[in-house]
Amino acid sequence: MGGNTGALSVHEAVSLAARHVDGIPTLVVAGEVSGFRSPNARSGHCYFQLKDEESSLDAIVWRGIYQGCGFKLKDGLVIQITGNFNVYKPSGKLSFVAKKIEVAGEGLLRQQVAELARKLQAEGLMDESRKRRPPRFCERVAVVTSLSGSVIDDVKRTLARRNPLVELQVVGCKVQGEGAPETIVRALSVAAQAAPDAILLVRGGGSYEDLMTFNDEALARAVAASPVPVITGIGHEPDTSICDMVADRRCSTPTAAAESVAPAIDELETRCSERANRLARSISQMSSMYGERISSLAVRSEQAMLSGLAKQRNYVDALASRRCLTGPRAIVEDRMAQLDQTEDRMHAAVPRVLARQGREVGYAGQRLEALGGRLLVPYESSVERAASALDALSPLKVLARGYAIARDGEGHVIGSADRVNVGDEIEVLLGTGSIGATVSNVRA
Repeated sequence: MGGNTGALSVHEAVSLAARHVDGIPTLVVAGEVSGFRSPNARSGHCYFQLKDEESSLDAIVWRGIYQGCGFKLKDGLVIQITGNFNVYKPSGKLSFVAKKIEVAGEGLLRQQVAELARKLQAEGLMDESRKRRPPRFCERVAVVTSLSGSVIDDVKRTLARRNPLVELQVVGCKVQGEGAPETIVRALSVAAQAAPDAILLVRGGGSYEDLMTFNDEALARAVAASPVPVITGIGHEPDTSICDMVADRRCSTPTAAAESVAPAIDELETRCSERANRLARSISQMSSMYGERISSLAVRSEQAMLSGLAKQRNYVDALASRRCLTGPRAIVEDRMAQLDQTEDRMHAAVPRVLARQGREVGYAGQRLEALGGRLLVPYESSVERAASALDALSPLKVLARGYAIARDGEGHVIGSADRVNVGDEIEVLLGTGSIGATVSNVRA
């Protein structure tokens, strides 16, 4: 090293510095994030600078520390880092390595407000479809604000200047400090009971901490739940609170909020005159248009009526020319002539019909007689055979050969001698006639 044996190598110098840096105790450092892009794509660690108005230092947040912090780093965010200095020996770079990070001061408040805004937005309290449109011309307005500040005077002057016809109700409350959100919630309830057209929730400008009253969750829910449309005018143009987000209308200042519910009286007069002129022109145009339409309809009605009357006249003339109307006796005469013709046709037709039917009956009788003889031939032989069989089986045939049939007094055939007793009266049937007898003896 240039022949100077007392010189340190780079490694020795860096190691010496590292030993001294390691001796520095754990520190808590607050500053603003700068140069942050996103966690390292490969390792997930975060690298950025922590700066104030005079100095900056490199900071490292390991992946596990960043994932457990509960918020996202971004440029401009003021944070508080608990950690130690570290010297990276290969490059001799000094960094502050975090053991814990948290949002500091106003940054913490902004983080809390952002989280509440996301929560209420997820519930739908900020949806435009939920918000009501206050009347364009309010007749009664309630103002909820502090009675000790200049805001209420500004609102009164604005309303008196623009439209003195607006009726004003003032409900006082605290707009800053401990207990302020609760008093505003009560004031909103009192204002709504008077049923105004709209409620102005206003206060003058201030620091972010001063306006934190209007980032209260309970107050924001009360604004969203108000039965009367709520118009906010809180702080100045850049200031936006949770109450602004859930209100039915947000104005940049209290004066702008007052102007939104009270159009200037001269503007109203001008608009009324313009609308009166437009109305007169519209009525004139409509009258002219409807007059032309009525004239057209009258002409068309007359033409339609004349056409209809002509058709009815032709129809009546056609009816009047009919024979039944020109000569009523013609109907009877026509009917009588038709009856006479019918009678003549009947007299001429009856003999022809009877003659034709007589011939048809004669032809049918002849055919039936011829057909009947042929139909009976097969049945005659069958009847003769049946008659011969019946004659052969007839009891009368047997009796004719000298046999007899005995019957008791009741007419039952006596087939056995044990069915009669001596002295019984019986009847004996012969081939011709019968004999009454009395049983003198029985031989079984």
